[in-house]
Amino acid sequence: MQRGGCAIIVPMSKPPPSETGRWLALIASLPTEDPAARMRMLRTLESLGAAVMREGAYLLPDNAASRQGLEHLSEYIAKGTGSGQVLQVTPISEAQQTAFRSLFDRSARYAELVKVVDSLKVGFGISDPGAISRVLNKQRREFEAISALDFFPSEVQERARSAITAAEAAVHKLLFPARSAAADKTNEQYLRRTWVTRRPLWADRLACAWLIRRFVDPEGAVQWLEKTQDSPPGAAGFAFEGARFGNSASQVTFEVMLVRFDLARNGALVKIGAIVHFLEVRDNPVPEAAGVQTLLQGAARRAENDDELLAEAEKTFDLLYEAYFEAPKK
Repeated sequence: MQRGGCAIIVPMSKPPPSETGRWLALIASLPTEDPAARMRMLRTLESLGAAVMREGAYLLPDNAASRQGLEHLSEYIAKGTGSGQVLQVTPISEAQQTAFRSLFDRSARYAELVKVVDSLKVGFGISDPGAISRVLNKQRREFEAISALDFFPSEVQERARSAITAAEAAVHKLLFPARSAAADKTNEQYLRRTWVTRRPLWADRLACAWLIRRFVDPEGAVQWLEKTQDSPPGAAGFAFEGARFGNSASQVTFEVMLVRFDLARNGALVKIGAIVHFLEVRDNPVPEAAGVQTLLQGAARRAENDDELLAEAEKTFDLLYEAYFEAPKK
């Protein structure tokens, strides 16, 4: 993808192995009067996971992806008034090799991540498990971002992975405290799934997608179907005729899902359900509904696609939930 004339490098899920003992160095200079070009260069180097040796000198393990990224970047620099050369570097001693590897040590970032995850345990059974789950989702994404640029995986990476996985499992139990073993077995099938609904998106479909991503299946994927498009094999459909989760005679899909996933005792979610119900059915007025409708309409006008619309709508539902949620009394 090109942005502003510079190749934007998207990190891979797992860094490719480097050629043993070999490194690549970019020696670059940019005119100080072009701060935008300098910033694009630095952001591209950051996306590649490059280490800074000194001003204008950047290091990466030698592999095909790094070589391609640095070559594209040097070409971009050369098209301006700067200069950039990519050099292959071989350390002259084991000490220098160790020093180079130390520039890519991600252990401090993993340790900080573990610290944050461990701190969340204090709130187990006290704070809203949905809020804890949201923070954990951010830590999971942070872990994946660090891992994507970790050229030398270590034991501390696995420790961070284990900490997040264990915390996610504990929070999942807090979200569904009343499930029996049989219920657990039934609902496990809705973890890490693909969820689908149909366009156009409005209150019920947006609220259901938010509920799924925050409370039901945080690692699941949500897709949008056209009216006549078939649902993908194995996908869990919601909020359209024939879907696995749909309206009942008296409830919209959001309310149906609250019951199905044992969330109907959560007062904050029930209040949001009443707003969504009114926006779809227009029967029992809810004072906050007019404001929520205005926010969702604004999100629809602002968003360039359905994913952006959901992201904007999620902010509204998050704020509603934080306003309504009451921590359990000790």
